[in-house]
Amino acid sequence: MKKQATIALNAVATAVVLAFSVTAHAASATPSSFALSGYDASSNLTVNTASNATTPATTYNYYVSPTGSDTAAGTKAAPFKTLARAAKAVTKAGTTVFVAPGTYDGGFKTTANGTAAARIYWVSTTKWGAKIVPPANSTNKNAWDNRGNYVSIIGFEVDGSKVRSGTKWTLGIYTGGSYNVIEGNHVHHTATTIPCNSAGGSAIGVDSYYKGVMTDVVGNVVHDIGPAGCTYVQGIYVSTSGTIKNNVVYRVGSAAIHLWHDATNVKIINNTVSSSVFGIIVGGGDFYFTSAGANNVAVYNNIVYDNKYGISEQGKTGTGNSYKNNLVFKNTTYDWQLRNGLKHTGTISSDPLLAGYSRTAAMPNFKPSASSPVIGRGIATYALPTDIDGKPRNASTGYDIGAYQH
Repeated sequence: MKKQATIALNAVATAVVLAFSVTAHAASATPSSFALSGYDASSNLTVNTASNATTPATTYNYYVSPTGSDTAAGTKAAPFKTLARAAKAVTKAGTTVFVAPGTYDGGFKTTANGTAAARIYWVSTTKWGAKIVPPANSTNKNAWDNRGNYVSIIGFEVDGSKVRSGTKWTLGIYTGGSYNVIEGNHVHHTATTIPCNSAGGSAIGVDSYYKGVMTDVVGNVVHDIGPAGCTYVQGIYVSTSGTIKNNVVYRVGSAAIHLWHDATNVKIINNTVSSSVFGIIVGGGDFYFTSAGANNVAVYNNIVYDNKYGISEQGKTGTGNSYKNNLVFKNTTYDWQLRNGLKHTGTISSDPLLAGYSRTAAMPNFKPSASSPVIGRGIATYALPTDIDGKPRNASTGYDIGAYQH
């Protein structure tokens, strides 16, 4: 059974449509409390460069290496070779899968559930060292399809640039579960060669169709997503509750950050988005389980620069959304489009003066220069204590706007 969702958006006189096509698979959820967690590849109790966070030791551990074997035991001395094999081995809460640097085939599904007290962690032992690429003969549209709850996916690279045979990827990291974390990943060049039609796609997709709630998308770098100018493919797409913090997103066919379907109670904080059609879209429509629309969405401390459209509300939205201390500039059609009489406050309307910005460079430098107006102009509300690189956000000198603290 296949469920396809079509999103109709309005931007001035332009109709924009986003569609997600996914395979139905029920996922049970028993959400309670949630705390942001990271990982460590050696002791399980120190800061790791990929996540800037810590995690307790887990009861069960598996290892994956490009020199391993899928007939091995999955131990540190005898690791598995593929992520797909590790996915079959993970059946219990409180499991960590340590993935060594190397290149791995994508197109796999993870379904095991953790708990609030015993999460499941998938971690690249070196930040962006474990690279997920299209297999020789792709059989589905997802690089990574997660249906489990309380799962953390941390520090991977998803590179869709070398398309091979079979089904082309339209989705990078997709999750339909609850209380998940997608953190510190590098997702790029996915869906760049697909036809520009309502089949849609995204680099990171957080979906409510399986009744998932409260996923955190934190500290990821996302770029070169979808055919240039294609309004059907998004960067970070969220259709439920959760947070989107400290991400850098650029050169996306449609929206860098996009809320739709049942999206509500989302915190969009300290992101830097650029060189896309839309910067940030807040909206609801084509509902799965509710018709309330996007409400209680906080959009604070973001840089939205050099897109066609800046920050806009579309579809159905509520009166509880708030927009504070964002830099919104050089978005050629408009910078703002809010509804229900809402106003933005603390907005900076000037060049962010980034250290090495370029629309065409492979990896532009989005850090603020010494003279940037974003320095000290953010607010602490909902902000993480560190930036995308793990640098503390200093309340005494002021919180900066954007993914990076100066």
